[in-house]
Amino acid sequence: MASPLSPITAPALTRLDGVDLLRGLAIFFVLMNHVNMRLLLAHVPYHAHIPNQLAFLFWDAQRGVQIFFAISGFLITSTTLRRWHSLSQVSLRGFYLMRFARIVPLLFLLLATLTALHFAHLHDFIVSQKTGGLPRALFAALTFHINVLEARRGYLPGNWDILWSLSIEEMFYLFFPVLARLFGRGKFFIILLLTFVALGPFARTTWSHGNETWQEYSYLGGMDAIALGCLTALFLSRHQFSRRATRIMLIVGTLLLVFTLCFLKAVVPLGLAATGLDMSLIALATCLIIAAVAKSNWKAPVVLSPLRNLGQRSYEIYLTHMFIVFALFNLFVLIGKPMLAVIPLFIAVIVISALLGELVARFYSEPLNQAIRSRVLPFSVSKIRLVDGLRPPD
Repeated sequence: MASPLSPITAPALTRLDGVDLLRGLAIFFVLMNHVNMRLLLAHVPYHAHIPNQLAFLFWDAQRGVQIFFAISGFLITSTTLRRWHSLSQVSLRGFYLMRFARIVPLLFLLLATLTALHFAHLHDFIVSQKTGGLPRALFAALTFHINVLEARRGYLPGNWDILWSLSIEEMFYLFFPVLARLFGRGKFFIILLLTFVALGPFARTTWSHGNETWQEYSYLGGMDAIALGCLTALFLSRHQFSRRATRIMLIVGTLLLVFTLCFLKAVVPLGLAATGLDMSLIALATCLIIAAVAKSNWKAPVVLSPLRNLGQRSYEIYLTHMFIVFALFNLFVLIGKPMLAVIPLFIAVIVISALLGELVARFYSEPLNQAIRSRVLPFSVSKIRLVDGLRPPD
């Protein structure tokens, strides 16, 4: 059996193109879906001109987030193993400070901007009293339960609503290092992860009690994908694979992902959606692809560079893209909602969101990330971050 570090150390020193492509695919689905939702609410019948086979492009935001969750579990576990050699040796202070440095600066900027836009009485950014008003929304965002608030009181404005997924990830970040310290040496930690995997489908179906929002936004409903990502990192840290096995994992994972994303008419009759297993299969497919690209250190062809770049800035794009969606959609409405402008609308949202994400990352979130880590973390841990090809999960 190999040491906990050796199988993933070499490829971890450079970015994993396959992981960035998966994140790019996930954020692409999110962007497409949020434009799609605005068009549907405005009763723009553009779907009549879209082949049924391409419908998945516009409806797969939830599946995209499930991909994000699986990637997060893998990256946070693999980087923890690399930095502290084993889960049980993780530094609580170091872990929380690195998560703070990566997540909080941009989140605080977003919340400050949304607060200002709420007080400016801009229609798309007003938090209604029905959902508790602005103070309640801020409290929920800062205490990781936007998902709970929306399940109980209804949806917040679009820029707030996207924070439901951060609530799930941040809850994972809150408990992961504690559980790793307590149980990382034994099998209980793996049993706990497997339990989360098993409970996920029930959380998305039976335990949602007919609440459609909680069916999609519950903690357990997203935690199974994160747990699968964690298990993938642990498995890779202990086992080597032949090229043939790696190729098989990549093929099976890709086919399974294509099936669950593109063939909804086959997924539904099989009962996969009704039982919540469709989302479990997406997470499993993502993890198989991650395992294959992590072992092979596969490099993406140049033609996929735009999608890879989307993935590299996925956190910044995710938190800022709704500003672009609202701005361009309002312009679309202002010019009379012409059908000929629908496709340019989608393209413009993707391109401008990517540019905004790049600017925010380059001139705000990454500089602050590095500054905070260099000031408050031990030199050894901070230096590892500077050459870390597997950026902590977005």
